[in-house]
Amino acid sequence: MALAVMSLTASAQQLWYDHAATHWLEALPIGNSHLGAMVYGGADSEQLQLNEETFWSGSPHQNNSTESLQHLQEVRDLIFNGKESEAHQLLDKHFVKGPHGMRFLPLGNLFVKFWNQQNTRNYRRSLDLSTATANVTYKMGDATITRTAFASLADDVIVLHVESDRPGRLNFALSYDCELPTKVDVEKNSHLIATVTNVEQEGIKGALTANCLVQVESDGTLTPASERLVVSGATTATIYVTAATNFVNYHDVSGKALEKAQQAMNKARSHSYADLLARHMAKYREQYDRVSLTLPKTDASTQPTDRRLEAFGRQSDMQSGGRTTGRGFPGRPRVSSDPDLDLVALMFQYGRYLLICSSQPGGQPANLQGVWNDKMNAPWDSKYTININAEMNYWPALVTNLTETQQPLLKMIEELSQTGTETARTMYGCGGWTAHHNTDLWRIAGPVDGTTWGMFPTGGAWLTTHIWQQYLFTGDKQLLRQYYDVLKGAADFLLDYLQEYPATGEVKQAAGWLVTVPTVSPEHGPIGKTTTVTAGSTMDNQIVFDVLSQMLGTMKALGTKDKAYQQRLERALAKLPPMQIGQYGQLQEWLIDGDDPKDEHRHISHLYGLYPSNQISPYTHPDLFTAAANTLKQRGDMATGWSLGWKVNFWARMLDGDHAFVILRNMLHLLPSDDMSRFYPEGRTYPNLFDAHPPFQIDGNFGCCAGIAEMLLQSHDGALHLLPALPSQWKEGEVKGLRARGGYEVSMKWADGKLQTATISATLNGKLRLRSYVPLKMVNGQSSIVNGLKPAKGPCPNVLMESAAVKTPLRSSKLTDFELLPVNKVYEYDVNMKPGQTLTITCN
Repeated sequence: MALAVMSLTASAQQLWYDHAATHWLEALPIGNSHLGAMVYGGADSEQLQLNEETFWSGSPHQNNSTESLQHLQEVRDLIFNGKESEAHQLLDKHFVKGPHGMRFLPLGNLFVKFWNQQNTRNYRRSLDLSTATANVTYKMGDATITRTAFASLADDVIVLHVESDRPGRLNFALSYDCELPTKVDVEKNSHLIATVTNVEQEGIKGALTANCLVQVESDGTLTPASERLVVSGATTATIYVTAATNFVNYHDVSGKALEKAQQAMNKARSHSYADLLARHMAKYREQYDRVSLTLPKTDASTQPTDRRLEAFGRQSDMQSGGRTTGRGFPGRPRVSSDPDLDLVALMFQYGRYLLICSSQPGGQPANLQGVWNDKMNAPWDSKYTININAEMNYWPALVTNLTETQQPLLKMIEELSQTGTETARTMYGCGGWTAHHNTDLWRIAGPVDGTTWGMFPTGGAWLTTHIWQQYLFTGDKQLLRQYYDVLKGAADFLLDYLQEYPATGEVKQAAGWLVTVPTVSPEHGPIGKTTTVTAGSTMDNQIVFDVLSQMLGTMKALGTKDKAYQQRLERALAKLPPMQIGQYGQLQEWLIDGDDPKDEHRHISHLYGLYPSNQISPYTHPDLFTAAANTLKQRGDMATGWSLGWKVNFWARMLDGDHAFVILRNMLHLLPSDDMSRFYPEGRTYPNLFDAHPPFQIDGNFGCCAGIAEMLLQSHDGALHLLPALPSQWKEGEVKGLRARGGYEVSMKWADGKLQTATISATLNGKLRLRSYVPLKMVNGQSSIVNGLKPAKGPCPNVLMESAAVKTPLRSSKLTDFELLPVNKVYEYDVNMKPGQTLTITCN
């Protein structure tokens, strides 16, 4: 079976290398959401670095300040009067009290030390995305040695299978090691049992214990040897790894870790290796095989992935006449004449692979590093940063047809609505619930790290938009019923937290507007201010608009009758600040015109309204659309890895595929390792294709994946738009299985840079509005599609993909040169569809 898997990889999408991993950022990730492993693949020594999703520091606790409420009005008054620095000091002292969140811990390493490994050659290491298996093969003398590792989605076990095609050639010792307090026992000559305890952090005592079980099945001789297992004279060996902790939920640690791990082991051992592999592949491919992307291959497509990545970046540099810091137009870099587009397709599918492997129903959401971490002190604790990063992790979930991967996120949102209710009441005297810019396994909801970062009371509100978006994609009203209280609680908090901007305040035109205060525009402040603290940041205003609007939409969808509450929502929406266009033609980030046109800050939070929201449209508000473009040009084309992921989506929403591809090319630059960053200052992708902030953050991978999908299909702005931002160099290709709002599944082929055919399947009743840059016609023989394809008339008839109704923006009196961006001509059509129907169209 192992040899069969290896042969499959020859034509499958894969990462592959001709050398073993020498450090973590070269190792290859496998995972089943509950368990993660990084596979190093050495010929002489295999290493599996392990993680269990609930193994964090600390224990149940919360971090709500009991001092904040008595100082809240004072802070608000200071901010309204332009004394934000004084407000900042009070916030640091009385609001951000800690603890500041616990950290995701490693679960140690499983080492497999081989001996008698002379004359090894023809080495190959790979990660097959089509089967979710990490594979190693090499020649040792006259024998071929193969290894296959996978983390089973079906059976909750990590499996490492080793096989020789010559009898008796395998000799190895198996051992376990962890930096945390650990006890290793050997049982029954073939079992290792590791017991690992977590640690305290910031005075929060440790209360988690993890058990990691390792068992070996082999035709060789098994001998225990002082916390090790020795296998000799074997032809095949299969190593099974299960793990669990005593974590039950964010407030309960009464679980039985060893019992859970043993149950998983018993289940796995009831199947043969071949059966485990088949069950794993079948379960994985239920999700992975829904979507495919085919782009042209080149000679580079056959190269090892690390050299392929390095060549891609070098080719991009040569074609652009040097690296692109790209402050937009003019001077946009030229794109390579023959780029390795198959690497783009690989990155797209790798993003989907990582999401499948790190987020499955019943588990924890993907954290800042997914489900992979080897450090005792991970960067930013590998928590859930909810001022952009955790949200970005789930951008690919709906459009790339992986809806079930959102379930852990929605569960976390529900749990935050419980802990955040106390935060809202204790800290602000508000109803509903709130969460700030970060949370962890214990679902803390208070601010952390300091005012500059932590004073972001709309983090929880932003998270709830994922519930609403899932409804827009699926039409699932039961989802709205299930999370009704969560959605309403987020709206209730905002209704209480919003304050009317006083006429005596610093920003005169803001008088009478309802604004969030105190707040920040994440991690960024305006010219002339020494703090990020503000009132009514543009991002907050956009989030509030979405959360109040989605609550009205939920009530309408469910037929909820509450006239007084509906009117309260409508009155608040009517008093929200309009977006503003500043003196440099930019979309203002704050109520004041404080943007620096030479500032290339990584956070571009005020373009939340462009993506992931739908408040900035070329069709309904071309002035906002133009202002967004100006902001993007001013911020430039280079940034941290995750920020580049967001920029791909921004430029896709700008309908500029060539510029989105520029950002993708900037992202696909090799960074061999973190300690090499001074030699590769613009490296943004590690050898194993993990995203480099640097350091590693997995959100960049997910942002990149979502951005590629957004270049090919959009459904947020009043129509299902086919190939809205196709780069000119992507002259031909095919994508299958993308999902769109309204309950549609879409497949397309294109040639010479133009749509050739599209197939659209419906899961809901409704009228589909299509948008295209080329005229369309139905393929003959579709008599079940009543009335056929008709030219569109009036506003979008499908409420699941309608445009946002935002206020007309204000323009700065200092703005003198503001030319609206041209928008390509489009053709729009309406067609009635029923569940189960498929529409096939072609260019006319």
